[in-house]
Amino acid sequence: MTLSTRNIFFRGGIIIAALSLILVAAGGYFAYPAFPEAAASAVIRPGGITEKLISSLAEPSSYVPLWTMLGAVVYSFIGIILIYHFFEKTQSSEILFIGLFVISLTFEFARIIIPMKNVLPLPAFFSIAAPRVLFFGRIFGLFSLFASGVYAAGMDAQKQRSFLLMLILAALVIAINVPMDIFVWDSTFLVWSGYRFMFSVIEAGILAITIASFLISAFTRGSRSYVFIGIGVLLAFAGRNILINSDTWITVLPGMAILSVGTWCICSRLHFVYLWL
Repeated sequence: MTLSTRNIFFRGGIIIAALSLILVAAGGYFAYPAFPEAAASAVIRPGGITEKLISSLAEPSSYVPLWTMLGAVVYSFIGIILIYHFFEKTQSSEILFIGLFVISLTFEFARIIIPMKNVLPLPAFFSIAAPRVLFFGRIFGLFSLFASGVYAAGMDAQKQRSFLLMLILAALVIAINVPMDIFVWDSTFLVWSGYRFMFSVIEAGILAITIASFLISAFTRGSRSYVFIGIGVLLAFAGRNILINSDTWITVLPGMAILSVGTWCICSRLHFVYLWL
C-alpha cells in the first residue's frame, strides 16, 4: 500500500472520529437525564478483570459510560491526528494497523443508543444495529493490533490491502452473526452477547501472539525497539479494556492514561525505527 493510500485511511479516520465526537457530545446532551434510568435497567456489571477486582470497593455510576465514550472518541480523534502528522511521510507497515486500532475506538459512540432510546422514539433498527457496530469496532481493533504484529514479524507489505480487506470481512461476519439480546445490557451500556467466555479466550490468545510477534521481530531485526513496542501493545490493550469496561470513576482516568501511554510507546518507537531506514 502506498503512502498516499494509507494517508487516505488516516484522513478518513479523522473525519469518522470527529463525527463520533459530535454524536457522543450531542447524544450525551440530549440523553443526559435518561442515563440514571438506563443504568438502573442494567442487569449485570462488565466482565473486565479490573472491574471484577474493584466491584466490592465501588458502586457503578450511571454517568461513567458517557465519560468513557467521550474519552474513547477524544483519544481516537487526537491519536489519529498525531499519527497522521508524524507518519505522513514515513513508510511503516505496522503504523497503518496501529492507526486502525486507534480509529476503532470511535465505534464506542454506539453505546449512546441505550439512553437515547429512552428520550427519543428511535426505530428498532437503531437498537439492533448499534450493538453490532460496537462489537465490530472492538473486534476490528483487536484484529488490527494482531495485524501490526504480523507485519512486524515480516509479512509482505505489498499484501496490506488484501489483508486489511480480510480483517474487515472477518470482523463483519463475527459482528453480524454473534447472538445478541438488545433488551439486556450491563452497566457500561454494552448489550449482552453470546459466547463471551469464548471471545475472552480468543482475545487473550490473539494478544499473546501479537506480543510474541514483536518480540520475534526484536530478535530477527536486531532492534530492542520492538520489545518496547510489544510492551506498548500490552499497555494499549489493557488501557482500552479498562476504559471501555469502566462503570466507576476509579478506573476511567487510569484506563485513559494506560491506553495513551501504550499508544505513545508504540508510535514513538516505530517512528524511531523507521526514521533511520
